[in-house]
Amino acid sequence: MEFDKSKKILVIGRAGMDIYPEPPGTKISEVKNFSTHLGGSAANTCVALSQLGVQSDLLTCVSEDAIGEYIFEKLMEFNVGSNLCRRVDNKFQTQIAVVETILKNNQSILYRNNSCDLQLNKNDIDNINFQDYSAVFISGTALSSNPSRDAVFYATQKASSLSIPLIIDMDYRPYNWESDEIKSNIYKKIMNEMDIIIGNDLEFNIADNSTEGFQLAKSFINEKPSIIIYKMGEKGSTVITKEKEQNFGIFKVEAIKPTGAGDAFNGGFISSILQGYSLEDSIKRGSANAAIVVTKVGCSSAMPNTDELENFINQQTMEI
Repeated sequence: MEFDKSKKILVIGRAGMDIYPEPPGTKISEVKNFSTHLGGSAANTCVALSQLGVQSDLLTCVSEDAIGEYIFEKLMEFNVGSNLCRRVDNKFQTQIAVVETILKNNQSILYRNNSCDLQLNKNDIDNINFQDYSAVFISGTALSSNPSRDAVFYATQKASSLSIPLIIDMDYRPYNWESDEIKSNIYKKIMNEMDIIIGNDLEFNIADNSTEGFQLAKSFINEKPSIIIYKMGEKGSTVITKEKEQNFGIFKVEAIKPTGAGDAFNGGFISSILQGYSLEDSIKRGSANAAIVVTKVGCSSAMPNTDELENFINQQTMEI
């Protein structure tokens, strides 16, 4: 698995608007003022990459309304490519999330009816020159229903035919999936196509419809994937390759919220791999990126730049 460092990353998934009660610590039920931020796991991952010096293009659909315009403005502000973002009729809505900056009993309320990002289709894939990209990153939520699901599999076929590395964050969200059986089958099918799989213990368990997610992860390393990152929250992570399993800890911080860590990890890890860091250092840098984000308001707007990440790593130690 080789990455062309001179090329961008193609990121497939959703963008949205996140709304946070202000000041931090305010409950939604008691709020008087809000702040708005670019949201959606794929968009957040793009921002994390951009902040760390890696260019990306976001592939998604956004509503043709004022919220859609907000998305485009924010993508431009964060230097994320939006030429592959297609506007769709506003009967399909851009996701809005109202999220508390509270660690304990955090409330995150999503408004996600007729989701515009799930209108991605095969024609959108045909418009892509995959040779422009060093890798394709997929946010698993894009698999939750059609036409987006078929479009994602079509994209993986095109990328694989050109030997372009494929990366997935399983990013399981229960909405939009028809059934547990379909969800499990789709996840297992896409995992067979990936070079790198990132997921937490819950997501691997869900993919297997059991409590044996770790065994599922270990079984997949015998197939195509080269790297599987099995995240376990406060217990750190296990990284599985064809040669070995390795345990990693976390960077302990005073978090003010639980959200955004996964997207920050994606950006920190992928940017480091692309920039030539070892697998071990890339995992640590991804974990450090995640630790920084949970200490700030927002997700996209909390993503650290390279100097912030380097300073954090130089001052902190990963604890097992």
